[in-house]
Amino acid sequence: QVQLVESGGGLVQAGDSLRLSCAASERTFSGYTMGWFRQAPGKEREFVAAISWSGRNTYYGDSVKGRFTISRDNPKNTVYLQMGSLKPEDTAVYYCAARTQNYKVNFWIPRVRTDEYDAWGQGTQVTVSS
Repeated sequence: QVQLVESGGGLVQAGDSLRLSCAASERTFSGYTMGWFRQAPGKEREFVAAISWSGRNTYYGDSVKGRFTISRDNPKNTVYLQMGSLKPEDTAVYYCAARTQNYKVNFWIPRVRTDEYDAWGQGTQVTVSS
């Protein structure tokens, strides 16, 4: 199973920007739908963003739409989450995830549920102060 390692979290002020990275362990990463989720204490894991294997298709949760951008660099086996206009409510542990089924599908379906992904990183903490 592909291993995923997130990095880039930290403590920032409201209104700041931050970029998270997710490095994958294997080349087949290039064929996977990738996603970002977040989880605040006492809450369910929440969908943030997803990107197709080609990078041509993206989808965002309503709470981050217009502020966050997901991207990928397949030759580097890396997915990014550029976060802007950060708010205190963005504070959470952020996880990257891979869907290893449907490798390089022609018609991409956004995947927004945790059970649609089968590989997860360890998470990186993002804290936004007011």
